[in-house]
Amino acid sequence: MADHSNPSLKAGELQGRAQVKKDEMISRATDAAHSCKQSCQESMQQAGGSLQQVGEQMKSMAQGSADAVKNAMSTGNNSSGARGGGSTGC
Repeated sequence: MADHSNPSLKAGELQGRAQVKKDEMISRATDAAHSCKQSCQESMQQAGGSLQQVGEQMKSMAQGSADAVKNAMSTGNNSSGARGGGSTGC
C-alpha cells in the first residue's frame, strides 16, 4: 500500500529534523572550539612560565659571568702590582 500522507507535512517534518541536526552540530562545534581555546590558553601559560624560567637562568648566568670577570680583573690587578715591585705613581 502506498503512503498517501500530505507532502507538506513530510517536508515540515524533514525540515524540523534537519534543524535539530544542525543545532546539534553547531553545539558540538562550539564545544570543540571552546575546548581548543582552553587548551591553547593553558599551553601558552605553560610556555610563558618556561620562557620566564629560561630568562631567569640566563640572567643568573650573565651575572655570574660578570662577577667572574670582576674577580679576574681584581685578582689580575693585585698580582701585577706584587710582581712589578710596587707602584710607580703613574
